[in-house]
Amino acid sequence: MEYENKLVLAPMVRVGTLPFRLLAAEYGADITYGEEIIDHKFVKCERRINESLGSTDFVEKGTENVVFRTCPEERNRVVFQIGTSDAVRALTAAQIVCNDVAAIDINMGCPKSFSISGGMGAALLTKPELIHDILTTLKRNLNTPVTCKIRLLKSSQDTVELAQRIERTGVSALAVHGRRVADRPRDPANWSEIADVVAALSIPVIANGDVFEYEDIQRIKIATGNE
Repeated sequence: MEYENKLVLAPMVRVGTLPFRLLAAEYGADITYGEEIIDHKFVKCERRINESLGSTDFVEKGTENVVFRTCPEERNRVVFQIGTSDAVRALTAAQIVCNDVAAIDINMGCPKSFSISGGMGAALLTKPELIHDILTTLKRNLNTPVTCKIRLLKSSQDTVELAQRIERTGVSALAVHGRRVADRPRDPANWSEIADVVAALSIPVIANGDVFEYEDIQRIKIATGNE
């Protein structure tokens, strides 16, 4: 998986389904994220081939509930994003799907209460040792690229230091959302602090936040110094 100078469809809850990902790819997305899937739920899934749709479905055992759906057409660009608070459980979930996706991503930025209360998403931002454990466990045991997504911390220096620590785990790329946990979607994304991370790391950094139309892509690339 190559990340440099790529257009990336961000992970979006209840939006990043297979039809939307395929549509985004048709309109130029090089990499597409699925919506965040919680590990507790995914470890209870089994892989099934859906002959009628030509898709690969991950279905909750004992039900017909499709938790994640993909297809061979997106195999080389789709990123499976996991919500987790435990390295072993994250690995178990990743091993179920890793042969059908291009990369595994750990969500470390979701500010929603269901994530925070479960120790997932943005709750991980205050637990660098757990971040290290999760990412290194995945790196040691998977041949699939591993990435993660974070938010800005209290200060730019704090964000850079966490990003550097994440880089040392060996991840292939890091996505940075330009808002803090307490910020609301209406608050402007801070692209300049993403630029600080870009300047400090040698791995690709995916800039995320306030890209609403095609022209914003070039604007965020220039503002963050990101290729």
